[in-house]
Amino acid sequence: MRKILIVEDDGGISDFVEAELRHDGFETVVARTGREGIELFEKESPDMILLDVMLPEINGLEVLRKIRAKSSVPIILETARGETIDKINGLNSGADDYIAKPFEIEELLARMNAIFRRMAAPLKPAVIRIRDIEMNMNSMGVTVGGESLSLSKTEFFMLKNFMENPGKVMSRDEIIDAIWGKNHYIDMNTVDVYVGYLRSKIGSGYIVTVRGLGYKFQEE
Repeated sequence: MRKILIVEDDGGISDFVEAELRHDGFETVVARTGREGIELFEKESPDMILLDVMLPEINGLEVLRKIRAKSSVPIILETARGETIDKINGLNSGADDYIAKPFEIEELLARMNAIFRRMAAPLKPAVIRIRDIEMNMNSMGVTVGGESLSLSKTEFFMLKNFMENPGKVMSRDEIIDAIWGKNHYIDMNTVDVYVGYLRSKIGSGYIVTVRGLGYKFQEE
């Protein structure tokens, strides 16, 4: 039974989500403040965290950063509808996904299960090398010209997707399907933001913009 930590100060939302998750077979623990969320994370070792952005004592983005400094546990942010900056900051800080309030429980469950499926899929014991970039699938390590890079999980899997399909032009929809899963709503500009992050880390000459179509990884 997977344990889910719900960090949410709105009792109506947390009670509803907790009841629905328990109905679906999850074990749940609930925190009402950011500080309590960090304490329960350390005490309970949850398999996933549902984390509200607007929290008393310590806000959700700071909670996210503190947890990410210690753990790669999957985290889904709950954001206010239309608050794009919270979504981008959250993803940049290591969140695995986000969902805008108010949300349907079916959408939340679909996003949770998509993350668990990605976690269950074994990484192939292989190393991908193109030009001077090397990716180790077992250690999730990346080097450029022999120098190690620090990539978030999303950045790693986006680069992996590009390097497994060198020379192929991929639309933003295809990238979203590959990284976040099919039938999964992600803002198109989120793809552009992450491509920008990758370019800033690996260099600008690898991922090429194909105007009107998307992006491709340049083999040469």
